[in-house]
Amino acid sequence: MIYGTRAVLEAIHAGKEIEKIMIQSGLQNDLIKELINTARQKQVPYTFVPQEKLKRLSSKNHQGVICLLSSVSYAALDNVIDKAFSEGREPLLLVLDRVTDVRNFGAIARTAECAGVDGIVIGEKGSAPITSDAMKTSAGALNYMAVSREKDLKQTMKLFRESGIKIIACTEKASKTIFETDITGPVAIVMGSEEDGISDDLLRSADELVKIPMKGKIGSLNVSVATGVAVYEVIRKRLAK
Repeated sequence: MIYGTRAVLEAIHAGKEIEKIMIQSGLQNDLIKELINTARQKQVPYTFVPQEKLKRLSSKNHQGVICLLSSVSYAALDNVIDKAFSEGREPLLLVLDRVTDVRNFGAIARTAECAGVDGIVIGEKGSAPITSDAMKTSAGALNYMAVSREKDLKQTMKLFRESGIKIIACTEKASKTIFETDITGPVAIVMGSEEDGISDDLLRSADELVKIPMKGKIGSLNVSVATGVAVYEVIRKRLAK
Protein backbone atom coordinates (compact mmCIF):
# COMPACT_ATOMS: atom_id res chain seq x y z
CA MET A 1 0.00 0.00 0.00
CA ILE A 2 0.97 3.62 -0.57
CA TYR A 3 -0.31 6.32 1.78
CA GLY A 4 -0.89 10.04 1.26
CA THR A 5 -2.06 12.13 -1.69
CA ARG A 6 1.33 13.25 -3.01
CA ALA A 7 2.83 9.78 -2.74
CA VAL A 8 -0.08 8.30 -4.69
CA LEU A 9 0.19 11.02 -7.35
CA GLU A 10 3.88 10.17 -7.78
CA ALA A 11 3.02 6.47 -8.11
CA ILE A 12 0.57 7.27 -10.93
CA HIS A 13 3.10 9.47 -12.75
CA ALA A 14 5.76 6.78 -12.34
CA GLY A 15 3.53 4.27 -14.13
CA LYS A 16 3.12 1.88 -11.19
CA GLU A 17 0.59 -0.94 -11.63
CA ILE A 18 -2.25 0.20 -9.39
CA GLU A 19 -5.19 -1.93 -8.30
CA LYS A 20 -7.25 0.98 -7.03
CA ILE A 21 -7.08 4.20 -5.06
CA MET A 22 -9.34 4.67 -2.05
CA ILE A 23 -10.22 8.27 -1.21
CA GLN A 24 -11.97 9.33 1.96
CA SER A 25 -15.52 10.47 1.22
CA GLY A 26 -16.08 14.22 1.55
CA LEU A 27 -12.52 15.41 0.95
CA GLN A 28 -12.51 18.39 -1.42
CA ASN A 29 -9.09 20.09 -1.24
CA ASP A 30 -7.08 21.06 -4.35
CA LEU A 31 -4.64 18.15 -4.02
CA ILE A 32 -7.50 15.63 -3.87
CA LYS A 33 -9.03 17.22 -6.98
CA GLU A 34 -5.67 16.94 -8.74
CA LEU A 35 -5.46 13.27 -7.73
CA ILE A 36 -8.94 12.53 -9.06
CA ASN A 37 -8.26 14.30 -12.36
CA THR A 38 -4.93 12.50 -12.79
CA ALA A 39 -6.51 9.12 -12.03
CA ARG A 40 -9.21 9.80 -14.63
CA GLN A 41 -6.67 10.83 -17.28
CA LYS A 42 -4.48 7.78 -16.65
CA GLN A 43 -7.52 5.45 -16.34
CA VAL A 44 -6.58 4.36 -12.82
CA PRO A 45 -9.54 3.00 -10.81
CA TYR A 46 -10.51 5.01 -7.74
CA THR A 47 -13.35 4.88 -5.26
CA PHE A 48 -14.66 6.94 -2.36
CA VAL A 49 -14.84 5.14 0.99
CA PRO A 50 -15.77 6.04 4.58
CA GLN A 51 -12.97 7.19 6.88
CA GLU A 52 -13.53 4.06 9.02
CA LYS A 53 -12.51 1.78 6.14
CA LEU A 54 -9.20 3.61 5.72
CA LYS A 55 -8.58 3.36 9.46
CA ARG A 56 -9.14 -0.39 9.33
CA LEU A 57 -6.62 -0.71 6.52
CA SER A 58 -3.91 1.36 8.16
CA SER A 59 -3.19 3.36 11.30
CA LYS A 60 -0.59 5.46 9.45
CA ASN A 61 -1.10 9.08 8.50
CA HIS A 62 -2.75 8.40 5.16
CA GLN A 63 -4.27 11.91 4.68
CA GLY A 64 -7.47 10.31 3.47
CA VAL A 65 -5.85 8.42 0.57
CA ILE A 66 -4.64 4.81 0.35
CA CYS A 67 -3.45 3.20 -2.86
CA LEU A 68 -3.27 -0.56 -3.43
CA LEU A 69 -0.49 -1.61 -5.76
CA SER A 70 -0.96 -4.68 -7.94
CA SER A 71 1.16 -7.78 -7.47
CA VAL A 72 1.16 -8.37 -11.24
CA SER A 73 1.61 -6.44 -14.47
CA TYR A 74 -1.56 -6.47 -16.54
CA ALA A 75 -1.47 -7.82 -20.10
CA ALA A 76 -3.16 -6.27 -23.13
CA LEU A 77 -5.97 -8.65 -24.06
CA ASP A 78 -5.51 -8.36 -27.83
CA ASN A 79 -1.85 -9.35 -27.34
CA VAL A 80 -2.91 -12.42 -25.32
CA ILE A 81 -5.32 -13.48 -28.08
CA ASP A 82 -2.82 -12.82 -30.88
CA LYS A 83 -0.10 -14.78 -29.06
CA ALA A 84 -2.28 -17.89 -28.80
CA PHE A 85 -3.27 -17.79 -32.47
CA SER A 86 0.29 -17.05 -33.64
CA GLU A 87 1.54 -20.09 -31.70
CA GLY A 88 -1.01 -22.29 -33.47
CA ARG A 89 -3.29 -22.73 -30.45
CA GLU A 90 -7.00 -22.14 -30.03
CA PRO A 91 -7.30 -19.51 -27.28
CA LEU A 92 -8.88 -20.54 -23.99
CA LEU A 93 -9.78 -17.54 -21.86
CA LEU A 94 -11.54 -16.98 -18.56
CA VAL A 95 -13.71 -13.96 -17.84
CA LEU A 96 -14.45 -13.29 -14.17
CA ASP A 97 -17.45 -11.03 -13.72
CA ARG A 98 -17.23 -9.32 -10.30
CA VAL A 99 -15.45 -12.16 -8.49
CA THR A 100 -14.47 -10.25 -5.36
CA ASP A 101 -12.96 -12.83 -3.01
CA VAL A 102 -9.16 -12.66 -3.17
CA ARG A 103 -8.73 -16.34 -2.26
CA ASN A 104 -11.23 -17.46 -4.86
CA PHE A 105 -9.36 -15.43 -7.44
CA GLY A 106 -6.04 -16.96 -6.41
CA ALA A 107 -7.47 -20.48 -6.55
CA ILE A 108 -8.93 -19.81 -10.02
CA ALA A 109 -5.56 -18.51 -11.23
CA ARG A 110 -3.86 -21.67 -9.96
CA THR A 111 -6.32 -23.92 -11.82
CA ALA A 112 -6.11 -21.78 -14.94
CA GLU A 113 -2.31 -21.92 -15.05
CA CYS A 114 -2.28 -25.70 -14.51
CA ALA A 115 -4.84 -26.18 -17.30
CA GLY A 116 -2.98 -23.99 -19.79
CA VAL A 117 -5.55 -21.17 -19.92
CA ASP A 118 -4.16 -18.32 -22.03
CA GLY A 119 -5.47 -15.48 -19.90
CA ILE A 120 -7.85 -14.30 -17.20
CA VAL A 121 -9.96 -11.23 -17.88
CA ILE A 122 -11.34 -9.09 -15.05
CA GLY A 123 -13.30 -5.86 -14.94
CA GLU A 124 -11.70 -2.62 -13.86
CA LYS A 125 -14.31 -2.21 -11.14
CA GLY A 126 -15.84 -4.73 -8.77
CA SER A 127 -13.11 -7.35 -9.01
CA ALA A 128 -10.85 -8.84 -6.35
CA PRO A 129 -7.61 -6.88 -5.93
CA ILE A 130 -4.55 -8.84 -6.97
CA THR A 131 -2.68 -8.60 -3.70
CA SER A 132 -0.08 -10.73 -1.94
CA ASP A 133 -2.96 -12.87 -0.57
CA ALA A 134 -4.12 -13.63 -4.12
CA MET A 135 -0.54 -14.42 -5.11
CA LYS A 136 -0.14 -16.77 -2.14
CA THR A 137 -3.43 -18.59 -2.78
CA SER A 138 -2.48 -19.04 -6.42
CA ALA A 139 0.69 -20.87 -5.27
CA GLY A 140 2.67 -18.48 -7.46
CA ALA A 141 0.59 -19.16 -10.59
CA LEU A 142 -0.05 -15.43 -11.00
CA ASN A 143 3.64 -15.03 -11.82
CA TYR A 144 2.98 -16.94 -15.06
CA MET A 145 -0.69 -16.25 -15.84
CA ALA A 146 -1.63 -13.36 -18.13
CA VAL A 147 -4.27 -11.18 -16.46
CA SER A 148 -6.07 -8.48 -18.43
CA ARG A 149 -8.04 -5.73 -16.72
CA GLU A 150 -10.74 -4.31 -18.97
CA LYS A 151 -12.75 -1.14 -18.46
CA ASP A 152 -15.90 -2.50 -20.15
CA LEU A 153 -16.52 -6.26 -20.26
CA LYS A 154 -19.33 -5.75 -22.80
CA GLN A 155 -16.76 -4.35 -25.21
CA THR A 156 -14.55 -7.32 -24.37
CA MET A 157 -17.32 -9.63 -25.57
CA LYS A 158 -17.29 -7.77 -28.91
CA LEU A 159 -13.53 -8.26 -29.19
CA PHE A 160 -13.97 -12.00 -28.60
CA ARG A 161 -16.64 -12.25 -31.28
CA GLU A 162 -14.52 -10.30 -33.78
CA SER A 163 -11.61 -12.65 -32.99
CA GLY A 164 -13.68 -15.78 -33.64
CA ILE A 165 -13.81 -16.77 -29.98
CA LYS A 166 -17.00 -18.45 -28.75
CA ILE A 167 -18.41 -17.01 -25.52
CA ILE A 168 -19.73 -19.58 -23.04
CA ALA A 169 -21.46 -18.27 -19.91
CA CYS A 170 -21.59 -20.71 -16.99
CA THR A 171 -24.84 -20.03 -15.13
CA GLU A 172 -27.58 -21.87 -13.27
CA LYS A 173 -30.05 -20.06 -15.58
CA ALA A 174 -29.02 -22.31 -18.49
CA SER A 175 -31.09 -25.24 -19.73
CA LYS A 176 -28.16 -27.25 -21.17
CA THR A 177 -25.28 -28.63 -19.14
CA ILE A 178 -21.66 -27.95 -20.01
CA PHE A 179 -21.25 -31.67 -20.71
CA GLU A 180 -23.85 -31.50 -23.52
CA THR A 181 -22.36 -28.46 -25.24
CA ASP A 182 -19.79 -28.15 -28.01
CA ILE A 183 -17.06 -26.13 -26.34
CA THR A 184 -14.22 -27.02 -28.67
CA GLY A 185 -12.44 -24.35 -30.71
CA PRO A 186 -11.43 -20.90 -29.46
CA VAL A 187 -13.49 -20.22 -26.35
CA ALA A 188 -13.95 -17.75 -23.51
CA ILE A 189 -15.67 -19.05 -20.38
CA VAL A 190 -17.53 -16.44 -18.33
CA MET A 191 -17.92 -17.05 -14.59
CA GLY A 192 -20.02 -14.86 -12.31
CA SER A 193 -19.76 -13.32 -8.89
CA GLU A 194 -20.13 -15.23 -5.64
CA GLU A 195 -23.28 -13.27 -4.79
CA ASP A 196 -25.42 -13.05 -7.92
CA GLY A 197 -23.65 -14.78 -10.79
CA ILE A 198 -23.11 -13.26 -14.23
CA SER A 199 -24.60 -9.84 -14.96
CA ASP A 200 -27.53 -9.70 -17.39
CA ASP A 201 -25.53 -7.69 -19.94
CA LEU A 202 -22.88 -10.39 -20.20
CA LEU A 203 -25.46 -13.18 -20.29
CA ARG A 204 -27.06 -11.49 -23.30
CA SER A 205 -23.63 -11.20 -24.94
CA ALA A 206 -22.87 -14.92 -24.63
CA ASP A 207 -23.14 -17.34 -27.53
CA GLU A 208 -24.29 -20.13 -25.23
CA LEU A 209 -25.42 -20.54 -21.63
CA VAL A 210 -24.37 -23.71 -19.84
CA LYS A 211 -24.72 -25.05 -16.33
CA ILE A 212 -22.99 -27.59 -14.14
CA PRO A 213 -25.60 -30.16 -13.08
CA MET A 214 -26.41 -30.23 -9.36
CA LYS A 215 -27.64 -33.43 -7.71
CA GLY A 216 -27.41 -32.51 -4.03
CA LYS A 217 -29.36 -30.21 -1.75
CA ILE A 218 -26.90 -27.30 -2.08
CA GLY A 219 -27.78 -25.21 -5.12
CA SER A 220 -24.38 -24.01 -6.26
CA LEU A 221 -20.64 -24.61 -6.21
CA ASN A 222 -17.96 -22.24 -4.98
CA VAL A 223 -16.90 -20.15 -8.00
CA SER A 224 -13.32 -21.43 -7.96
CA VAL A 225 -14.53 -25.06 -7.94
CA ALA A 226 -17.08 -24.37 -10.69
CA THR A 227 -14.36 -22.73 -12.78
CA GLY A 228 -12.18 -25.82 -12.40
CA VAL A 229 -15.02 -28.06 -13.61
CA ALA A 230 -15.70 -25.81 -16.62
CA VAL A 231 -12.08 -25.37 -17.66
CA TYR A 232 -11.27 -29.06 -17.47
CA GLU A 233 -14.39 -29.96 -19.44
CA VAL A 234 -12.99 -27.80 -22.25
CA ILE A 235 -9.64 -29.59 -21.92
CA ARG A 236 -11.32 -33.02 -21.92
CA LYS A 237 -13.25 -32.25 -25.10
CA ARG A 238 -10.17 -30.86 -26.82
CA LEU A 239 -8.20 -34.01 -26.00
CA ALA A 240 -11.05 -36.17 -27.32
CA LYS A 241 -11.07 -34.47 -30.74
